[in-house]
Amino acid sequence: MKTRVAAWVGVCVLLAGLALSAHGADGSATAPRPIYDEKADGSQQIVVALETAKKENKRVLLQFGANWCIWCHRLHSLCETNSEISAKLRDAYIVVLVDVNKGHNKEVDTRYGTPTHFGLPALAVLDADGKLLVTQDSGKLEEGDHHDPKKVLAFLNEWTAKKL
Repeated sequence: MKTRVAAWVGVCVLLAGLALSAHGADGSATAPRPIYDEKADGSQQIVVALETAKKENKRVLLQFGANWCIWCHRLHSLCETNSEISAKLRDAYIVVLVDVNKGHNKEVDTRYGTPTHFGLPALAVLDADGKLLVTQDSGKLEEGDHHDPKKVLAFLNEWTAKKL
């Protein structure tokens, strides 16, 4: 009986170790790789994006998030791997990933109507002059445990500059 208990404890310790390797010590999911620059000044990122958007007749898509946010990583991955979405982003948008971890870039979040009140990731679309067109709760683009490519593409299509 003691052998079974010891074996069971060993299995539990092994499983706990595996769980901690896949999650941070606080239980949060660890990011596969950082996607947000935690030192970047969001205001400056947007200035540069607006200059490019004006030259290229594109919109600016702000994605507010943090490197610890698994949904931020899921949306980012979908945008990179789905050919229709990545083409739409490339052709119609300048994408700015705004880090909002621990209040970073709070003034940028506030300037655009605090889209992070929806949770993370939060989206905002600006025209080439910097005017806020829409904020989007990315939760409305989800389906189960992922973002629905059709919903994401429909959102992007809806806010593409009409001149394109």
